[in-house]
Amino acid sequence: MKRFAWTLAALIALLCSADMSRAQTTKGAVAFEEHCASCHGNPTSAKPAPDILALWKLTAEELYAAMGKAPHTTLTGTSDADWREVAFYLGRRRVDIAKITDAKLMPNQCPANSPLGDLAAKPEWNGWGNDVSNARFQPAKAAGLSADQVPNLKLKWAFGFPGAEEVYGQPTVAGGRVFLGVDTGAVYSLDAETGCVYWSYQADAGVRTAISIGPVKGKGAAKYGVYFGDIRANVYMLDAQTGKETWKVKVEDHPVAKITGAPMLYEDRLYVPVSSQEERSAGWSTVYPCCTFRGSVVALDANSGKTIWKTYPVQDAPKPTQKNPNGVQQYGPNGGAVWSTPTIDAKNHALYIGTGDAYTKPVSKNTDAIMALDLKTGKVIWSVQDTEEDAWLSGCGGEIKSDNCLPPSEIGPDYDFGASPILKTLPNGHRMLVAGQKSGMVWGHDPDRDGTVVWKAQLVKKLALGMITFGGAADDQNAYFGLRTGAIAAVRMDTGEQKWSTPIPPTSGPGPKGETAAVTAIPGAVFVGGWDGMLRAFSSDDGHLLWEYNMVHDYDTVNKVPAKGGSMAAPGPTVAGGKVYVGSGYVFGAGTPGNALLVFAAQ
Repeated sequence: MKRFAWTLAALIALLCSADMSRAQTTKGAVAFEEHCASCHGNPTSAKPAPDILALWKLTAEELYAAMGKAPHTTLTGTSDADWREVAFYLGRRRVDIAKITDAKLMPNQCPANSPLGDLAAKPEWNGWGNDVSNARFQPAKAAGLSADQVPNLKLKWAFGFPGAEEVYGQPTVAGGRVFLGVDTGAVYSLDAETGCVYWSYQADAGVRTAISIGPVKGKGAAKYGVYFGDIRANVYMLDAQTGKETWKVKVEDHPVAKITGAPMLYEDRLYVPVSSQEERSAGWSTVYPCCTFRGSVVALDANSGKTIWKTYPVQDAPKPTQKNPNGVQQYGPNGGAVWSTPTIDAKNHALYIGTGDAYTKPVSKNTDAIMALDLKTGKVIWSVQDTEEDAWLSGCGGEIKSDNCLPPSEIGPDYDFGASPILKTLPNGHRMLVAGQKSGMVWGHDPDRDGTVVWKAQLVKKLALGMITFGGAADDQNAYFGLRTGAIAAVRMDTGEQKWSTPIPPTSGPGPKGETAAVTAIPGAVFVGGWDGMLRAFSSDDGHLLWEYNMVHDYDTVNKVPAKGGSMAAPGPTVAGGKVYVGSGYVFGAGTPGNALLVFAAQ
């Protein structure tokens, strides 16, 4: 079989330099190529074996068990550690991780599990964007924290996640509790004041989404449900009081599908965005049949999990196109992943999404687009493509190229919309749908004129990959975005004029600069975490620094689990009841992994 023309050292260098969040699965990808690809998915293999898509469907434990049997036991040059890494890469969870994640093993059990009362009676941050507009703004009363108090923030307590290598999720605060999922697949319910633990639940794979809480009907004693997705495309509802599973639904059968954006809970429906691993897997593997995944949004009945409708932005199903030089079949069209939480427009009865790029040609008109779907039916109301002909696979733009890659002249810039669109009504009564793109461009669309582009603001000198990645925040006047160049910027929502931009010196934190995490706003201040492991707050008036905290060190935790803080590159902090809650340790572009929940309060 023809193999990639690169050394093992070169492959490792490529995977690590492109995206440090891949560090957990880099070893597994390399081990698969070295020991497995010659049989699994190789059309010329003398001993046919299940292809890589079939392997992606198995759990880490099933994969690891198979590796302990013939013919795998006859392979030379492999170790138990290699097999565990392959199982993690394909199974998307460490082998037997559930044995150490259970909250029952922790010494800080809450003394009582009192019934959850009216959620509105206590300050909350519910879901990804804190409301259906995805503005990531916390009003003064619920924040319980003023801009004048921000410089006095001090660490109140820390919680350690056992077995976690990165904190995938974002804290949700509701009913006096904190709900958060991590890369082990464990979801925890903690007391928001003290950090004592109420319960944990083990999902099938890592939980990257924020969690939404809402009332349920007809589910026994359950009063509120906990909703989230995992990176095997499962969606869950748990009893918020006990953590017991009420229902679990797989919303996409494609083997590498996953849920990265938090499902949006609205009026007894759960709107689920679906993305995938394919953009990366097809660019790494010699035997991946590229590419058959299409992103989607799935509307579920929140009480039962029953599917109401499903819409694919890329509307034509993939068909065989050609074979790559290895003889592996290729397909198209594809792509259009929905990476982020949908936004609700109650006035227009619409749901707004941003879509990702295509992986190969032909490129659908609904990739790299802002789209409006009918809330009731899922029908496309309108779609505006902000970047055309963007087809891209991970690893295809450098000197080392996969056989699945397009010719260099045809490779797109990878300008997905990875962040949720923000819907705001301006002081003049006009409404604006503001969307930050990975290029570094911010787009202002008119939701009441079929998404017409009103303005666009280029926040970096030269458009480039990954400049705005996971989301901005907005108040009544401005939208705020972090930039991978190491800066935070404010844009007027009525005109797109840049109000201010504050660069972050590369020497101000322990790690490399880069601000790709979602921004969070309260009146007078915006919070953002960086690749360098620094949590910062800036004045929303002029961008001057109000406060910063170095998260990269070890912590004594309330649950006695060893913990270290790290980078923030995707989820943002949440603010409620006078406290700032931070999942510390997500690595996306560069930085330091970690496994801590940090809670700050003004003193």
